[in-house]
Amino acid sequence: MSQSLSAAIAAFSPNLPLAVALSGGADSTALLLCCVERWPGQVRAIHVHHGLQHAADGFERHCADLCERLNVPLVVRRIDAGHASGESPEAVARIARYRSLVSVLSTEWAGQDITDIAVAQHGDDQVETVLLALSRGAGLPGLAAMPKRWQRDGVTFHRPLLGVAGPAIRQWLRELGHKWAEDPSNADQRFTRNRIRARLLPALEEAFPHFRETFARSAAHAAQAQQLLDEVAAGDLGIIGIPPRIDRLQSLSAPRQVNALRHWLRTVHGAHASTAQMQELQRQIGACITRGHRLHLKIGVGFVVRQEGTLDWQTADPAPR
Repeated sequence: MSQSLSAAIAAFSPNLPLAVALSGGADSTALLLCCVERWPGQVRAIHVHHGLQHAADGFERHCADLCERLNVPLVVRRIDAGHASGESPEAVARIARYRSLVSVLSTEWAGQDITDIAVAQHGDDQVETVLLALSRGAGLPGLAAMPKRWQRDGVTFHRPLLGVAGPAIRQWLRELGHKWAEDPSNADQRFTRNRIRARLLPALEEAFPHFRETFARSAAHAAQAQQLLDEVAAGDLGIIGIPPRIDRLQSLSAPRQVNALRHWLRTVHGAHASTAQMQELQRQIGACITRGHRLHLKIGVGFVVRQEGTLDWQTADPAPR
């Protein structure tokens, strides 16, 4: 059975004062209301105005009205979430949003000792994330979905509603007479996540009534397994070296080689290789049996190259002309 909203907030124990990321939608509206009720005078709100749709001004007005009624300090940040060709607009907007949330703590609220931010993703969001990962053939990091707590740039983020079903949040708001701003894009089934929400979740509800709990449990298992793989990779890199020595990489089994390479690319360079790119990288590493053999492969926005006996990652194309 899904967790109730009141139980989720009762189990939530952030550092105070607390900032809430307030989009104006049902989920963040409910999160703010619950936090203010539990910690009166200790809650702040941040609204990020993406400017991506005409309804954005309405979201801001709802947030301003709600915070005025609750006597909650509100900071509105306007960002340019435009994306370049080949970039995911959702990913670009998400990165810009989290950067804005972090920056508010060190600028507008500097000196207030606010280190924690709560965001309002819930149980249905978690299920959708797992299904998206499965549809894309993701590995453990994708299947682990969204963590309940994580840190970025010295700020601790929380998702206290991950155990709460999305419909239960809206029902709670309706019963208490609270309004929220409805994002019109949520009904647009051109977006994969919206198709999952509209078509798959009702079918799962009918066939597997406890699917939210079982999906969450699977995601937790994947996260635990990924943590173990990260520890193995860190240990292997301690032997292989950073940057990795090619001869030592070649001594690893294929799975441990992939694990170490992904960990190196992600943690040192913030780069992520596709399955096809990783297979080609392994092939090229295996072919490095002579001193003069070149290695050159695009990964993310950069290139993995050979520098003498080690691998290197460069943001500019180092290919010889």
